[in-house]
Amino acid sequence: MISARKIPFHYGWLIILSGGLTLFACLGLARFAFGLLLPAMRQGLALGYDQMGLISTGNFIGYLLSVALSPWLIRRYRPRVVICSGLLLVCFCMFAISRVDTLVSLVVLYGLVGVGSGFANIPSMVLVSHWFRRNKRGMAAGLMIAGNGLAIIIAGLTVPQLNLTYGWRSSWLVLALVSLLAALFAWLVVRNDPGELGLEPYGRFEAVEQSELGGSTNGRILLQLGIIYLIFGLTYMVYGTFIVTTMVDEFGFSAARAGQLWSWVGFFALFSGVLFGSVSDRIGRRNGMILVYGMFTCAYLLAGLGAHLGSWALWLSVIFYGSVLFAVPTIMAAAVAEYLGLERAASGFSILTLFFAAGQIIGPGSAGLLAEITKTFVPSYLVSAGLTALAALLTLRLRNTVRSEG
Repeated sequence: MISARKIPFHYGWLIILSGGLTLFACLGLARFAFGLLLPAMRQGLALGYDQMGLISTGNFIGYLLSVALSPWLIRRYRPRVVICSGLLLVCFCMFAISRVDTLVSLVVLYGLVGVGSGFANIPSMVLVSHWFRRNKRGMAAGLMIAGNGLAIIIAGLTVPQLNLTYGWRSSWLVLALVSLLAALFAWLVVRNDPGELGLEPYGRFEAVEQSELGGSTNGRILLQLGIIYLIFGLTYMVYGTFIVTTMVDEFGFSAARAGQLWSWVGFFALFSGVLFGSVSDRIGRRNGMILVYGMFTCAYLLAGLGAHLGSWALWLSVIFYGSVLFAVPTIMAAAVAEYLGLERAASGFSILTLFFAAGQIIGPGSAGLLAEITKTFVPSYLVSAGLTALAALLTLRLRNTVRSEG
């Protein structure tokens, strides 16, 4: 056990480090590296586009299940145990995926990876509110979420080369090992709250303003936010799952070149949560989300029209997508407290996460089926662009909130 009194900084930053490594493994690799593995897996297992989408959908069904179970597990077993158990489940299932030969086994195992990812991710984010006071939580959460972006960079640079040199099965073994290391680090470092070490949360104590909205409006606003968040979940993983396959199959990129371009998504995503969280502090949550959804719309349009516009459009699409990749969850986490009030924020965000998870289930499966029919992902990207434009319009109907100074 690391002694809190022997380190020259607040122990909460070790919680953020562990959380960043956890998200690096359970989401950054388990979810975003999957798109890099798909082209090789498609060849090795003779998968159709619809089957590729089905595998991804299985993962999100598992994640949705974990969203429903996590609050009960966190109350019963506390975050540390749930995080480590989730990472170990991810590790075991990734190892098993490296040995499978059938579609059914792959769907089931990757679905269980989704369960483990949720069990690791959700309590990691919960720990931020325990270890950091309100004036530091946004920055802390943004730094933790940056683990996803770092994973995208590293996966983009290494996974295609591993596939080429050792095969896609070896790549899954490497991902499993990273998840195991993350689980061991979390077990050594994570503590459920500062009181276990005789500490106070990091940050300045301040009074919290309550929502200005009446109770009768909460249900309507929660539904509106839910639809907006569902559209994010539905569209961002269509791009995240299939853009590398699109680069290889429709743009003629080599797997290595596609992986290098994908790694730039991770580079820009490193800053997306902190950057747009700060922007929304200044211009309001509504205006911040409108800006983000506008950039998503541009990213999807450029991906859909890239074959006609040239490779520069694909580069610009990657920049837009990466720059806002983790902005919506960051803004939404702040928005729910301001629209619903702090006392309803936890339950409200849990409901919003169900909308988000449902969107992730619908998106990749539908896009894979559409691509199997049309033999191209262009319609899927154009539909995604239309949906994110709709989300921007729905966001316009919200009351803008700007954080007061004081």
